Amino acid sequence: MLRTSLQLALVVGIMSGLADCSVAAEQLKTNTPPEGFRALFNGKDLDGWKGLVGSPKSRPKMSADELAKAQVKADAKMRKHWTVVDGILVFDGKGDSLCTVKDYRDFELFVDFKLLTMGDSGIYLRGTPQVQIWDPKKRNCGSGGLHNNQKHPNKPLVRADKPIGEWNTLRILMVGELVTVWLNGELVVDKTVMENFWERDKPIYPTGQIELQNHGNDLYFRNIYIKELE
Repeated sequence: MLRTSLQLALVVGIMSGLADCSVAAEQLKTNTPPEGFRALFNGKDLDGWKGLVGSPKSRPKMSADELAKAQVKADAKMRKHWTVVDGILVFDGKGDSLCTVKDYRDFELFVDFKLLTMGDSGIYLRGTPQVQIWDPKKRNCGSGGLHNNQKHPNKPLVRADKPIGEWNTLRILMVGELVTVWLNGELVVDKTVMENFWERDKPIYPTGQIELQNHGNDLYFRNIYIKELE
């Protein structure tokens, strides 16, 4: 009986140790960029991010003083609705997009996201909408498509979304006007022109900020990594 008890205690101890190792490995993995990439989100705070001011069309028309004042106001609003909880970016659905402080040209981007039922979100590339993220039930269409395209394809090639409440991974490659998207490892957009939503008669802007957008629902992001391309 004593031997059995000791064996049971040993097994429990080993299992507990394995669980601790698994948790530690997951914590090490989360928000830690792979080789060649840089973390846009550090897992601790909103450093490197700012609130939304206008659009790529309207911002250049603002004076430096107007832009600075608008940015202070936008940052204050942003911090009321975007928070960091246990290494996760959390949005309450009541504010505006979260934007990178830096502008980007050509890049490869990884983003993990998690939605609630009927969630509706997106990733703006160079400040332009968008790689679509939503509950497929909203439009009977999966995530990952270039939703605002009018002339070029705007729907994903396949539906690759995981069930609502689970983490999904987007991989986005943007080179010039062409965007390629993988969702959970499956190709959903293949070298497709991303149109200029703000000025339909012009090509997409050569540089711009990356934005995390949402329509009125709780939303979660983590593991946001970027590699700028030559």
